[in-house]
Amino acid sequence: MKATTTKVRVNDTVVVISGREKGKKGRVLRVAPAENRVVVEKVNFIKRHQRPTQKQRKGGIIEKEGPLDLSKVMVFCKKCDQPTKVGRKVLADGAKQRFCRRCQENL
Repeated sequence: MKATTTKVRVNDTVVVISGREKGKKGRVLRVAPAENRVVVEKVNFIKRHQRPTQKQRKGGIIEKEGPLDLSKVMVFCKKCDQPTKVGRKVLADGAKQRFCRRCQENL
């Protein structure tokens, strides 16, 4: 399977733009570009039934964040205070820089 690139990275603040979690903001915990999925902190909780194990002594029903489709989130620009598209530019020294398409602020 070919690895794809995404404009969303770990620790970015994102906003959910569609679905039942629409409008919620959170920090990205994990990105899976091959599956086109992203896990956002405190968004899209799912319940899993867990048996007691050596690591986790207590079993029961555990709530944790589930993956969302990458197309349902947009990067949140703190300066604009709005969700925005992400642009990329190559600096003079060859380094790549991500920026907000609304206000041109570096992310």
